[in-house]
Amino acid sequence: MAASKAAIRYATAYMDLAIEMKSIEKVYADVQMLDSLCYDSREFMAFLDSPIIQKRKKNTVYDAMFQGKVEKMTLEFLKLITKNSRENLLPEITESFISQYKKHKGIVVVNLKSAVALEDKVKKAIVAKVNEHFKGDVELNESVDQSLIGGFIVSVEDKQIDASIKSQLANLKNILLN
Repeated sequence: MAASKAAIRYATAYMDLAIEMKSIEKVYADVQMLDSLCYDSREFMAFLDSPIIQKRKKNTVYDAMFQGKVEKMTLEFLKLITKNSRENLLPEITESFISQYKKHKGIVVVNLKSAVALEDKVKKAIVAKVNEHFKGDVELNESVDQSLIGGFIVSVEDKQIDASIKSQLANLKNILLN
């Protein structure tokens, strides 16, 4: 999901505050928990999206759910976005925060999609190639997509290498038809 400008601004401001308060790691853990909650709980998202539930009631629920479990700064941030009627942006804000955190920490996210599960040796070779071109620690996200027929697709930032059989067959088809 692409984050809206408002979500990016909230995430950036929250990240800057966390860095300034020297609580970035604790806040990052809170944001990861909130991100999981947003994606795993339909009820929580319905609660956030509900125009019927008053802001005061939402703040009471935040206190009941999160007091003592998250940083005070995180609880106040939830109340701030609710005050500004932006609580429905929470999934986008958490996604943007996590992305900015990884960039801040020098973590390079590599998405690897393959037709079958790859052996560790192959994964290590791909990570080594990525390390030649990108500075930072590599976080490898793997997925299997049998529609690729064979091969793999590697995505890093805005770059993609498509070494799948599906792609090669599509290219061959275009050459033969044109």
